[in-house]
Amino acid sequence: MPMIDVYATAGTFDNKRDLTKTLTHALMRWEKVPEIPFFQDNTAAFIHELEAAALSNAQGDSNYVRVQILTPVGVLDREKQLGVVKGVTEIVAAAAGDPGLAGRTWVLITESPEGGWGIDGHAYTSADIVEGARRELAARSGPR
Repeated sequence: MPMIDVYATAGTFDNKRDLTKTLTHALMRWEKVPEIPFFQDNTAAFIHELEAAALSNAQGDSNYVRVQILTPVGVLDREKQLGVVKGVTEIVAAAAGDPGLAGRTWVLITESPEGGWGIDGHAYTSADIVEGARRELAARSGPR
């Protein structure tokens, strides 16, 4: 259930809604979670538009994008990390209509510590998240 923050100069993306939906669905695919409300309702992306003067590399360039992905600890193994970074970079460049933006997109993956993922006032552990998903899947399939 990642939280995704995209930081870019204002005007980088024309359709921010499509970008947020594309990013959330991509991360859910990489996490390999089922398409159930438990995950759909709690996977989100936020677009933060900055003035050009609020962003700079060491040379003064402000045409970069930073994507911060926060996931529960242990969700993304190395293969998934590589896939997420590549996929997110491609999504961002496509959404901006600028293939060159791929070379100027920073993707940072951060893991929340065990119990450091809060929803609805509860600090979830990995076991809590798995149990919540199992309950929802069992409720959907009905009694046996």
